[in-house]
Amino acid sequence: MRRSIVAVDMDDTICHLVKRAIYHNNKEFPTHPLQYEEMLDWNTDHLRHPASTQEVFFGRPGLYEELELYDEHVVEEMEKLHEAYDVIIVTAGQPKSVAEKWNWLQRHMPFIPFENFFVCKRKSLIGFDLLIDDGPHNLLPALEAGRKVLCIPHPWNRRQREQHAFPLMDSWKNAKERVDQLLQHP
Repeated sequence: MRRSIVAVDMDDTICHLVKRAIYHNNKEFPTHPLQYEEMLDWNTDHLRHPASTQEVFFGRPGLYEELELYDEHVVEEMEKLHEAYDVIIVTAGQPKSVAEKWNWLQRHMPFIPFENFFVCKRKSLIGFDLLIDDGPHNLLPALEAGRKVLCIPHPWNRRQREQHAFPLMDSWKNAKERVDQLLQHP
């Protein structure tokens, strides 16, 4: 019998990328500070300093290895999901960030094997039964394809959450139970 495939995003789903990138942005450009709550779109139009580009904001060497876990439950719940389902990590990444992301994943979740680590911006190209993600550009195509989703709420997906009935998961506490419920009900 085939096990269900649960695809899990990395950035701002199992770890905090934007908050850490904001920290470094504000340290480097103190005259043009950013705030997490102001991140209302899934782009970098919010960058205020002319030298703060998307490449600078997300491209700082070592950034992806220093990210904090999403919360205190994420590792335990990911391990439970890994034992029950085929869990794949599906993360967008530039070539120079891939090794950092893999290193972070192995430090925090070494039970995820390399063959379950996919670098892919267009997640709709991957086969899965359920997607856990924060990006509306991934959640909407999954829903349109008839797949289950769990949305990690952030300011940049607020508008889409208001327009679409995404099931939300604002904490990893009891995530396995939430996934079980979603996958058991058509």
